[in-house]
Amino acid sequence: MRLAIFGATGGTGLEVTRQALEKGHSVRVLLRNPNRMPLSNEKMRIVLGNVLDHESVTKTILGSDAVVSCLGQGSNLLRNTRVVSVGTHLIMSVMKEQGARRLVVESASGAGESLAQATLLQRVIFATLLWAPYQDKNLMEPEVKASGLEWTIVRPTALTNGKRTGQYGVSIGTAPKTFSVTRADVATAMLRAVEERLWIGEAPTVTGA
Repeated sequence: MRLAIFGATGGTGLEVTRQALEKGHSVRVLLRNPNRMPLSNEKMRIVLGNVLDHESVTKTILGSDAVVSCLGQGSNLLRNTRVVSVGTHLIMSVMKEQGARRLVVESASGAGESLAQATLLQRVIFATLLWAPYQDKNLMEPEVKASGLEWTIVRPTALTNGKRTGQYGVSIGTAPKTFSVTRADVATAMLRAVEERLWIGEAPTVTGA
Protein backbone atom coordinates (compact mmCIF):
# COMPACT_ATOMS: atom_id res chain seq x y z
CA MET A 1 0.00 0.00 0.00
CA ARG A 2 1.18 3.54 -0.79
CA LEU A 3 0.72 5.89 2.15
CA ALA A 4 1.12 9.65 2.46
CA ILE A 5 1.90 10.60 6.07
CA PHE A 6 1.73 14.11 7.49
CA GLY A 7 3.20 14.97 10.87
CA ALA A 8 5.63 12.10 10.43
CA THR A 9 8.24 13.38 12.89
CA GLY A 10 5.76 13.90 15.72
CA GLY A 11 5.23 11.31 18.42
CA THR A 12 2.37 9.39 16.80
CA GLY A 13 3.37 10.18 13.24
CA LEU A 14 6.83 8.71 13.70
CA GLU A 15 5.30 5.52 15.04
CA VAL A 16 2.88 5.34 12.11
CA THR A 17 5.80 5.75 9.72
CA ARG A 18 7.93 3.17 11.52
CA GLN A 19 5.17 0.56 11.67
CA ALA A 20 4.10 1.18 8.07
CA LEU A 21 7.66 0.58 6.85
CA GLU A 22 7.97 -2.54 9.02
CA LYS A 23 4.89 -3.89 7.24
CA GLY A 24 6.38 -3.19 3.83
CA HIS A 25 4.20 -0.26 2.83
CA SER A 26 5.58 2.45 0.55
CA VAL A 27 5.61 5.71 2.48
CA ARG A 28 5.88 9.33 1.43
CA VAL A 29 6.37 11.91 4.19
CA LEU A 30 6.36 15.70 4.11
CA LEU A 31 9.14 17.27 6.19
CA ARG A 32 10.31 20.81 6.78
CA ASN A 33 13.58 19.55 8.27
CA PRO A 34 14.82 16.12 7.08
CA ASN A 35 17.29 15.99 9.98
CA ARG A 36 14.36 15.41 12.33
CA MET A 37 13.54 12.09 10.65
CA PRO A 38 15.51 9.31 12.38
CA LEU A 39 14.25 6.57 10.07
CA SER A 40 15.87 5.49 6.84
CA ASN A 41 14.27 3.02 4.46
CA GLU A 42 14.29 2.39 0.72
CA LYS A 43 10.48 2.41 0.79
CA MET A 44 10.31 5.89 2.32
CA ARG A 45 10.43 9.00 0.15
CA ILE A 46 10.90 12.39 1.78
CA VAL A 47 9.22 15.46 0.31
CA LEU A 48 10.70 18.72 1.55
CA GLY A 49 8.17 21.43 2.22
CA ASN A 50 5.34 22.60 4.42
CA VAL A 51 1.81 21.33 5.00
CA LEU A 52 0.53 24.85 4.32
CA ASP A 53 2.04 24.81 0.81
CA HIS A 54 -0.14 23.42 -1.99
CA GLU A 55 2.74 22.12 -4.12
CA SER A 56 4.35 20.32 -1.18
CA VAL A 57 1.10 18.64 -0.20
CA THR A 58 0.40 17.67 -3.80
CA LYS A 59 3.81 15.99 -4.17
CA THR A 60 3.24 14.08 -0.93
CA ILE A 61 -0.22 12.75 -1.79
CA LEU A 62 0.41 12.00 -5.48
CA GLY A 63 -0.39 8.35 -6.23
CA SER A 64 -1.21 7.42 -2.64
CA ASP A 65 -3.79 4.81 -1.68
CA ALA A 66 -4.48 6.51 1.64
CA VAL A 67 -3.51 9.60 3.63
CA VAL A 68 -2.68 9.53 7.34
CA SER A 69 -2.45 12.83 9.19
CA CYS A 70 -0.87 13.16 12.63
CA LEU A 71 -0.51 16.93 12.51
CA GLY A 72 -0.17 18.72 15.82
CA GLN A 73 1.02 21.91 17.43
CA GLY A 74 3.94 20.24 19.14
CA SER A 75 5.02 22.05 22.28
CA ASN A 76 3.16 25.24 21.37
CA LEU A 77 0.16 24.90 23.69
CA LEU A 78 -0.49 28.57 24.42
CA ARG A 79 -1.30 29.86 20.93
CA ASN A 80 -3.57 28.35 18.32
CA THR A 81 -1.35 28.13 15.24
CA ARG A 82 -4.22 26.44 13.33
CA VAL A 83 -1.69 24.19 11.64
CA VAL A 84 -4.00 21.19 12.22
CA SER A 85 -7.19 22.76 10.85
CA VAL A 86 -5.59 24.74 8.02
CA GLY A 87 -3.20 21.94 7.11
CA THR A 88 -5.99 19.35 7.07
CA HIS A 89 -8.12 21.65 4.92
CA LEU A 90 -5.35 21.79 2.32
CA ILE A 91 -4.73 18.04 2.52
CA MET A 92 -8.40 17.35 1.82
CA SER A 93 -8.49 19.85 -1.04
CA VAL A 94 -5.53 18.16 -2.71
CA MET A 95 -7.04 14.71 -2.13
CA LYS A 96 -10.16 15.80 -3.99
CA GLU A 97 -8.08 17.25 -6.82
CA GLN A 98 -6.26 13.92 -7.19
CA GLY A 99 -9.25 11.66 -6.63
CA ALA A 100 -7.81 10.21 -3.40
CA ARG A 101 -10.49 8.99 -1.00
CA ARG A 102 -9.18 7.41 2.21
CA LEU A 103 -8.20 9.73 5.06
CA VAL A 104 -7.32 8.85 8.66
CA VAL A 105 -6.61 11.79 10.97
CA GLU A 106 -5.47 12.00 14.58
CA SER A 107 -7.52 14.21 16.87
CA ALA A 108 -7.98 13.78 20.63
CA SER A 109 -10.44 12.39 23.14
CA GLY A 110 -12.52 15.33 24.32
CA ALA A 111 -12.65 16.98 20.91
CA GLY A 112 -15.96 17.34 19.12
CA GLU A 113 -18.91 15.49 20.57
CA SER A 114 -16.59 13.27 22.63
CA LEU A 115 -16.36 16.14 25.12
CA ALA A 116 -19.64 14.80 26.51
CA GLN A 117 -17.77 11.73 27.81
CA ALA A 118 -15.04 13.76 29.54
CA THR A 119 -14.84 14.18 33.30
CA LEU A 120 -15.22 17.60 34.89
CA LEU A 121 -11.47 17.77 35.55
CA GLN A 122 -10.71 16.87 31.94
CA ARG A 123 -13.07 19.57 30.69
CA VAL A 124 -11.31 22.15 32.83
CA ILE A 125 -7.91 21.05 31.45
CA PHE A 126 -9.17 21.09 27.85
CA ALA A 127 -10.57 24.60 28.32
CA THR A 128 -7.46 26.02 30.00
CA LEU A 129 -4.08 24.30 29.68
CA LEU A 130 -4.95 22.64 26.37
CA TRP A 131 -7.19 25.35 24.97
CA ALA A 132 -5.13 26.06 21.85
CA PRO A 133 -4.67 22.52 20.49
CA TYR A 134 -8.28 21.61 21.29
CA GLN A 135 -9.60 24.68 19.52
CA ASP A 136 -7.57 23.68 16.47
CA LYS A 137 -8.95 20.13 16.53
CA ASN A 138 -12.49 21.43 17.02
CA LEU A 139 -12.05 23.54 13.90
CA MET A 140 -10.68 20.57 11.98
CA GLU A 141 -13.16 17.83 12.87
CA PRO A 142 -16.39 19.26 11.37
CA GLU A 143 -14.67 19.94 8.06
CA VAL A 144 -13.36 16.37 7.90
CA LYS A 145 -16.86 15.03 8.58
CA ALA A 146 -18.35 17.22 5.85
CA SER A 147 -15.61 16.44 3.31
CA GLY A 148 -17.31 13.60 1.46
CA LEU A 149 -14.11 11.58 1.78
CA GLU A 150 -13.81 8.13 3.35
CA TRP A 151 -12.66 9.58 6.65
CA THR A 152 -11.83 8.27 10.09
CA ILE A 153 -11.07 10.56 13.02
CA VAL A 154 -9.00 8.74 15.66
CA ARG A 155 -9.30 10.30 19.13
CA PRO A 156 -6.65 8.99 21.54
CA THR A 157 -6.81 9.62 25.25
CA ALA A 158 -3.73 11.12 26.99
CA LEU A 159 -0.68 10.08 24.97
CA THR A 160 2.38 8.41 26.49
CA ASN A 161 5.69 7.24 25.04
CA GLY A 162 5.44 3.64 26.14
CA LYS A 163 6.08 0.65 23.92
CA ARG A 164 3.57 -0.84 21.51
CA THR A 165 1.49 -3.40 23.37
CA GLY A 166 -1.15 -4.25 20.80
CA GLN A 167 -3.62 -4.12 23.67
CA TYR A 168 -5.81 -1.08 23.30
CA GLY A 169 -9.48 -0.29 23.57
CA VAL A 170 -11.70 1.34 20.95
CA SER A 171 -15.01 3.00 21.80
CA ILE A 172 -17.49 5.07 19.83
CA GLY A 173 -19.96 7.26 21.67
CA THR A 174 -19.10 5.94 25.11
CA ALA A 175 -16.62 7.03 27.76
CA PRO A 176 -13.19 5.36 27.54
CA LYS A 177 -12.35 2.92 30.32
CA THR A 178 -8.82 4.23 30.84
CA PHE A 179 -7.31 7.68 30.41
CA SER A 180 -4.02 7.07 28.61
CA VAL A 181 -2.59 5.16 25.66
CA THR A 182 0.83 4.82 24.07
CA ARG A 183 1.51 6.64 20.83
CA ALA A 184 2.73 3.33 19.43
CA ASP A 185 -0.67 1.71 20.07
CA VAL A 186 -2.49 4.68 18.54
CA ALA A 187 -0.30 4.28 15.46
CA THR A 188 -1.25 0.60 15.30
CA ALA A 189 -4.93 1.52 15.42
CA MET A 190 -4.51 4.13 12.70
CA LEU A 191 -2.74 1.68 10.41
CA ARG A 192 -5.45 -0.93 11.05
CA ALA A 193 -8.03 1.66 10.06
CA VAL A 194 -6.25 2.05 6.72
CA GLU A 195 -5.38 -1.59 6.05
CA GLU A 196 -8.70 -3.10 7.13
CA ARG A 197 -10.91 -0.16 6.15
CA LEU A 198 -12.22 0.17 9.69
CA TRP A 199 -14.37 2.96 11.18
CA ILE A 200 -15.13 4.74 7.92
CA GLY A 201 -17.28 7.77 8.72
CA GLU A 202 -16.68 7.30 12.45
CA ALA A 203 -14.60 8.89 15.20
CA PRO A 204 -13.40 6.14 17.56
CA THR A 205 -11.70 6.91 20.85
CA VAL A 206 -8.53 4.84 21.35
CA THR A 207 -7.24 4.17 24.84
CA GLY A 208 -5.09 1.72 26.73
CA ALA A 209 -6.62 -1.64 27.53
